[in-house]
Amino acid sequence: MLKKIIVFAFVILILKSESKSQNRWQEFKQLSRPEKSWVIMHPFVAVKASRISHIARKTADSLKTSTVLDGDANGGQVDAFRHAYWMAMLCREIGWRKAHSLGKAHEKGNYLDYKKHRLEDGSLPDKPSCDMDLWNNNTGINISLKYGEITADSLKTLIIYYVLQGKMKVIRKTAKGEFLDKNFQKIPSNSLKGRWENTKVLDNSDNINIRLPK
Repeated sequence: MLKKIIVFAFVILILKSESKSQNRWQEFKQLSRPEKSWVIMHPFVAVKASRISHIARKTADSLKTSTVLDGDANGGQVDAFRHAYWMAMLCREIGWRKAHSLGKAHEKGNYLDYKKHRLEDGSLPDKPSCDMDLWNNNTGINISLKYGEITADSLKTLIIYYVLQGKMKVIRKTAKGEFLDKNFQKIPSNSLKGRWENTKVLDNSDNINIRLPK
């Protein structure tokens, strides 16, 4: 117990000493319990992981208005890109094992958010979304391990290519964003409310309902 207290105190010092634009201590308090545990277990890379996470989200946000991907950051290609790029960047900077464990901690946190009825990116987390995220996380790690030390821009281009080639996973939807089941039937919204396991389906990331640019 004493060792855990010492490590926790050290983490607090690291987070509070960070004087850049983001308030690291406030960020830490907003993390889920599994993510906080990850930070405590990896105090020397926690701030670096936070910085990379912000970069990954900012990069993904820049693709929302681009015609390269589908613009869908909640179950679509942009969402798939964000997770793969996040993991690939983390893998390159802190190693694949730490990146992988952080990704798992994040998804465990999503399950706790579901149980507490807390939204993520505007919607309640569910099992299909977490399955999608874990697949894309692992793909991002594998890309980083395969291609090694490449620039962030090259990594971005490579992951976009993987998305367009169907190497990632997305949630099956209509062009209007309505969820479809395994038989391509629209899923009534009231059948999804408050359900961790539901009838949403994962598709390969090239199987979407928009016309991609040539």
